[in-house]
Amino acid sequence: MTSIPSHEPPRARLRALLRRPAMLVAPGAFDAIGARIVEEAGFEAVYMTGAGVSLARGYPDLGLLGVVEMADAVRVLARSTRLPVIADADTGYGNELNVTRTVQDYEAAGAAGLHLEDQVAPKRCGHLAGKEVVSRSEFLAKIRAAVAARRDPDFLLIARTDARATDGFDEAVWRANAALDAGADMAFVEATQSAQEAAEVPRAVHGPCLLNVVQGGRTPVADLRQAEEMGYRMTILPSVLMTAFLEAGDAALAALHGTRQVAASRSSVQDVFRRFGMDAWNALRQPLAGENGQ
Repeated sequence: MTSIPSHEPPRARLRALLRRPAMLVAPGAFDAIGARIVEEAGFEAVYMTGAGVSLARGYPDLGLLGVVEMADAVRVLARSTRLPVIADADTGYGNELNVTRTVQDYEAAGAAGLHLEDQVAPKRCGHLAGKEVVSRSEFLAKIRAAVAARRDPDFLLIARTDARATDGFDEAVWRANAALDAGADMAFVEATQSAQEAAEVPRAVHGPCLLNVVQGGRTPVADLRQAEEMGYRMTILPSVLMTAFLEAGDAALAALHGTRQVAASRSSVQDVFRRFGMDAWNALRQPLAGENGQ
């Protein structure tokens, strides 16, 4: 695997990663802890999951958050990791003007890229029933607005379509191709309904494609090696950490409730803080404190 210099800006690094033959894998995170875990595990990019961000604020993934809350979550992840952050931007939170603001806010917050979808607002998780999509013209107008709004040419724009669930596979492919023609960098056909359909997407779409692997959802492909063989250039895994956190938390609290015994930790408090930069902050403080004492 070709090494990408870590000193490159995250957006340029993301573009370089996508030029490699290997498929890029971006596990999902919704806060600084998740982003740091993804980085320390050796992955080269992190995906900011909109479902996770919503759940972390007490809401289901039904389009209940706005651009300010989502851009703030981007800012937290981007300052907490050196990895490129690919972020969920839902429907762009309104019309073409709102899309313009969304792209600018996400760029300013430090995202390396985002994906924008064609659902009717308020949207819902792509792996739930009851989705609706906007017209072709409205979707493409949003994509063109996003292309025009970006200030950094390396900022990655991913066009997501949920039309497979509402209008069929051919319509989803048409929308993916039209979005690429309108200036999107990558296509994201959400929730294909069979492994055969998933394999057909990279053949039918005339540009790089993203696969969304959702545990317990409708993704028909679970083997990332198979996804790479199909021709996908990037895979995001929104739920991998969220599911692990929930299941581990349930188990730990059930054990505590049943035994009243606090389980021993494999890490000290100091070890935990060091994972989040405590030594660097202490090193910064020491010379400053010394100058004040003279």
